[in-house]
Amino acid sequence: MESALTGFQKIFFAMEHPDRTRKHISTPARNSACKRLNMYLRWMVRRDKNGVDFGLWKHIAPAQLVCPVDIHVSRVAARLGLIQSADANWKTAVELTSQLRLMDPSDPVKYDFALFGLGS
Repeated sequence: MESALTGFQKIFFAMEHPDRTRKHISTPARNSACKRLNMYLRWMVRRDKNGVDFGLWKHIAPAQLVCPVDIHVSRVAARLGLIQSADANWKTAVELTSQLRLMDPSDPVKYDFALFGLGS
């Protein structure tokens, strides 16, 4: 997923865009957690019974996703001992996803909603 997100950002900004757009399209190459992009991928790839995730894209498996991480999720994950540092960056997102993958290798990101809810 890291190379796909990095490639997407490069292709996106190869075209002309207003400068303000840059803050909305992040990249792991700058150690961004890429929360917006990972959240969008979660919605489009996962399918759940509650209608939170749409599951429209079938060419990406839920196992390939990276958990969307912001400061709230990283703090909760650190308190639970899932990650070493509460920094909200790409390294933390990958570390958290690896830990969640131990609980469910086929769909590690399904725990995102619970982690986010605990941090609210």
